[in-house]
Order: sequence, then C-alpha cells, then structure tokens
Amino acid sequence: MATPWTLERRQRQAELIRQWQPWKQSTGPRTPEGKATASRNAWQGGHRAQLRELTQALNAELAEMRRINNMARG
Repeated sequence: MATPWTLERRQRQAELIRQWQPWKQSTGPRTPEGKATASRNAWQGGHRAQLRELTQALNAELAEMRRINNMARG
C-alpha cells in the first residue's frame, strides 16, 4: 500500500505544483486539424442499431440454411 499523504507532504506538493504551473503548459489543440480531431474525442459512432439489425438478419439466414439442409438430409 502506498504511504499516506501527510499534511507536510501535501503542502510541499502544492507548492511544487504552484511553481511548475502545469496549467500553463496544457493548451489543447492549436491547429484546425488538431481541433477537428479533438472535437471527435467523445464520438461514439452510433452504429450499434445497424450492427444489431445486421446480426439479426444474418442469424435468420443461418437458421433458414440449417432448416433447408435438415430438410434435404431427410
């Protein structure tokens, strides 16, 4: 288990972060291409309904093929 953060350790870390100022280095995308890429970060696709429909159609076709094969065998 990791060592717990003492009050002194927290204060030292806070002071170091204030010195580093990491928020000034994180600028996000700057170019139009980078902004376009970042704008799609949360895009989910929305293809689940189509995929489900195709899966159902495929399963129906497979079931029909099995039925025909069973009839042909006798």
